[in-house]
Amino acid sequence: MATIKTYPAARRFLGTPTDYVVHLRRGEVAHQGVGQAFWFRPATAVLSEVPATDQELPVLFHAITADHQDVTVQVNVTYRFDDPVKVSQRLDFGIFPARQNAGGAQGAGAVGTGRQQVATIIGQLAQSRAVDHVATLTLTDALELGVGQVRAVLTDALRGDARLQSTGIAVLGVHVLAIRPEADVEKALQTPVRERVQAEADRATYERRALAVERERAISENELASRIELATRREQLVAQEGVNARREAEEAAAAALVEARAAAERRDIGAASKAQEVRLLGEAEAAKDAAAMAVYAGMDRGTLLALAVRDAAGALPKIDNLTITPDMLTGALAAFTQATTGGAR
Repeated sequence: MATIKTYPAARRFLGTPTDYVVHLRRGEVAHQGVGQAFWFRPATAVLSEVPATDQELPVLFHAITADHQDVTVQVNVTYRFDDPVKVSQRLDFGIFPARQNAGGAQGAGAVGTGRQQVATIIGQLAQSRAVDHVATLTLTDALELGVGQVRAVLTDALRGDARLQSTGIAVLGVHVLAIRPEADVEKALQTPVRERVQAEADRATYERRALAVERERAISENELASRIELATRREQLVAQEGVNARREAEEAAAAALVEARAAAERRDIGAASKAQEVRLLGEAEAAKDAAAMAVYAGMDRGTLLALAVRDAAGALPKIDNLTITPDMLTGALAAFTQATTGGAR
């Protein structure tokens, strides 16, 4: 907002870079532009301050669709004052001293109704064109296609409106933010979508559960297959251990049989050797005895008796006292004499 300083004979206007000032003196333009600074007399000057920046105008209104449904249309219009001088002549943007500042400066208060007039003009024009177009659409079409169609209709209508062009207002853009039905209708329309979304969520839940069950079943089958495989391998192991034990027993029995046969053969060989030894000893003894008998056969009785006594003496116990009877001495002497006699011959 511009600043007006008061002096005894005149006043000084200090503009801003965002407002376009138009200074009329006796109906003629004395100063105009952005960021102006000039002296003026309140008695002969008329000041108008038009915004030089882009302006945003939100518009909210109701419309009735072709199927008699009430919808709320929310629009935002961006506009600009292309010809501030023409705008100041057609609309009320006049400013007057409003308050005294420190140092003798006064703030220029915008008491004109230009902004409200622009809002009314653009709002009514946008509402009339949007209501006419929405009236040709059903509620479903308005909700699905209405945003783009209403934006196109309002853009063409506002940019081509003769009143706005003659006033010096240029519409830069139109944005349709929303077209919404009444709360209960919107809730009813949202119900199928909610049900469909809930059904999709339930289906996803069921699929997730089914997948979990399938995975659990696969895990159980894998565990069962593993257990069957382990049991099969255990059975094979037991069978193999039985075969190995049986083979070991057979091998041990065969080894024992070989050992027994070897022991029997050794015993047979030993018995045969012993029998041969005994036979040879017997034959030797028999030959000895036969030789002895052959020797004894040619001996006389006395010699045999002497030999018998000699042999018997070796087997007799210890004799401390020996008694010789006359009969025994007579026989022995007779035998000795006979032997001596025979030898002399």
